[in-house]
Amino acid sequence: MTISISDPRSAIRLKAEDLGFDVCGFAAVDSSWTAGDHLATFVAAGRHGDMDWLATTLSRRIHPGALWPDTRSAIMLGVNYGPDLDPLEVLRDRARAAISVYAQGDDYHDLIKGRLKQLGGWMAGRFGQDLKVFVDTAPLMEKPLAQAAGLGWQGKHTNLVSREFGSWLFLGAILTTADLVPDETSSDRCGQCRACLDICPTGAFPAPYQLDARRCISYLTIELKGPIPREFRRALGNRIYGCDDCLAVCPWNKFAKASSEIRLQARPALAQARLEDLVGLTEPDFRALFAKSPIKRIGRDRFIRNVLYALGNTQDDRHVASITALLEDPAPLVRGAAVWALKQILDDASFKTLRAARPEQDADLNVRAEWN
Repeated sequence: MTISISDPRSAIRLKAEDLGFDVCGFAAVDSSWTAGDHLATFVAAGRHGDMDWLATTLSRRIHPGALWPDTRSAIMLGVNYGPDLDPLEVLRDRARAAISVYAQGDDYHDLIKGRLKQLGGWMAGRFGQDLKVFVDTAPLMEKPLAQAAGLGWQGKHTNLVSREFGSWLFLGAILTTADLVPDETSSDRCGQCRACLDICPTGAFPAPYQLDARRCISYLTIELKGPIPREFRRALGNRIYGCDDCLAVCPWNKFAKASSEIRLQARPALAQARLEDLVGLTEPDFRALFAKSPIKRIGRDRFIRNVLYALGNTQDDRHVASITALLEDPAPLVRGAAVWALKQILDDASFKTLRAARPEQDADLNVRAEWN
C-alpha cells in the first residue's frame, strides 16, 4: 500500500480499512458541544438508574477535552455488525430466547480494541503524535463524536443511525494531539418518523432524543443488579439480554448489510437458543457457554433471573418442574424470579398449594415479597 505522509487522513482511512474497519471519520474536539449538557440533565433527572459510574465520571464525560486536555482531534471508527435476519422475528415465538444482536457473537470490545491498538501503533510510528484508544468502557461520549465525524446521527432513540449501515455500527475512538481536518458533521435525517419511539415495549422515551434508562429493557436485563420491577416484567416477553426493538424498526436499515466479520456473527447456540435449554445452567455451564461473549459480564444469577421472567411470560406449564427446582437456588435473585414465574403459570389454587408446602420463610426479603 502506497501512502503519502502529506495526506494523513487518507492514509489513516486506508489503514483503517485494511484493519477491518468499515467506516472512518474525523472530528475536532476543541469546540463546544451540547452533548455534555444533555448528559448532565440526564443524570440530574436520575434517568441513569443504578449506573452510578455515569454520575461519578460526569466531569470527565462532558467533553473529550475534559478526559484528556491535550487532545486536538478524534478519529471515529465503525465496524458493521448487521444481522442476517430481522431481530424482531424471534419475539413471535415466546419459547425462544431473544438475545440482542450485538451479544450473539464474540465480545466486540476485544475485537475493536485490538484493531484500535494496531491502528494507533501504526499512526504513532508514522506520524509521531500522542494518542489514546477507546472502545465503550472509557468515560468518552462516542456517539456525539461519531456524529461530529460524519459517521451518522443520533436518532430519536439516542443511538447512532448510519445512512450506509442503519442501526448496526460498533464504535471505537482514537484521540490524538494531532490537528486533523474534521469531516462534515452528519445531519439529522429522522424527519417526522417516530417508529423507534412507538415500538418501545416499556415507554422508555419520554420525548424524542431522550431516554429514561430505568425503563429500558437493555438496562433492566443487563445493568440492573436486583429484581426487575414488576411493572416491566410482562413487557420483557422473551427478551433475556438486551433489546433491539428501537434499532431494528428503523427505516434506514433498508440500506444495512449483514456483517462479514466472522467473530461478530451469531453463534447458533445463541441465535437458536430456547428458554428451556438455558434455565438450568449452572455456574460452570454459564461460563463455558458464554466464553468470549459480552453476556458473561452480567454473571449467571442475573442471566437466570432474566430467563425465569421470560419463562413466566410463556405461561406454559411444561416449565413448572424446571422453575420449581430453582426455588432452592443459592441466589436469592434466582429464587425470587422463580417464584414470580410460577405465579404467572400456575392457577391461584395450585400456587397456594405450592406455597403451603413450603412453610419456611425465605431469609431474603425480596423473595418473601414475591411469595406474598
